[in-house]
Amino acid sequence: MTSTNFEPMTRSATTPSDDFEYRALSTGAIAAAIFGALSPLTIAAASDSLESCLLLCPIPVVGLIVGLRSLAAIRARPDQLSGWKIALLGTLLSLAGLVVGLGYGGYVHATEVPPNHIRTSFQKFRPDEAEERSGIPIPKDVLALDGKKVFIKGYMREDSTPVRHNVRRFLLVRDNNQCCFGDLSSVKLYDQVLVDFVENVTTDYSTGLFRVAGTLHLVPENLLRGPGYPVYTLVADYVQ
Repeated sequence: MTSTNFEPMTRSATTPSDDFEYRALSTGAIAAAIFGALSPLTIAAASDSLESCLLLCPIPVVGLIVGLRSLAAIRARPDQLSGWKIALLGTLLSLAGLVVGLGYGGYVHATEVPPNHIRTSFQKFRPDEAEERSGIPIPKDVLALDGKKVFIKGYMREDSTPVRHNVRRFLLVRDNNQCCFGDLSSVKLYDQVLVDFVENVTTDYSTGLFRVAGTLHLVPENLLRGPGYPVYTLVADYVQ
């Protein structure tokens, strides 16, 4: 009778479970991706103004810092951390948002003012603390602009015009979140400009930003007449 010898089965030294090594996804990579995804907001803001872009620049700056630190951590501990591609993508998006946003914002700032016009703003119209204490409602520098060609940006107050197309007269206000809502009496005199277009110039109603240029006229006597009588008026020949 032939005997059969059975060899005990031994498990290979390498098994699928041994090949799989768990590596945690870097939380820094996730954060870099989030900041990177938000960074294009700087480019959108730059279309309005360089100042708006600068306000959002901390987003891509933080994204760059977090992304670079995450990449360094993953490189130093490749056996423990994963997410290199995610961190790299977030870092590149943050870099693009910062560089393109600042570049575009700088270009807009340098080219938006028509030739022979002086850039001004609602912020400049506002008297400083010393002037307010002295009862000076119109800053001296602004008084010097009376009769000069100026450029200013703002938003159309919705209830200042009865039409939506071919608007020839409207109230330009500082922003569309604080000035444009509520009673007109709540709008400060330095936060509004009455715009009258010259012949053949009109615009359409929009909630977006308006760039307006023309000759500025001050009407100090309206200070005593109260809300509804703007002190600042602009005979405009340019709008965008």
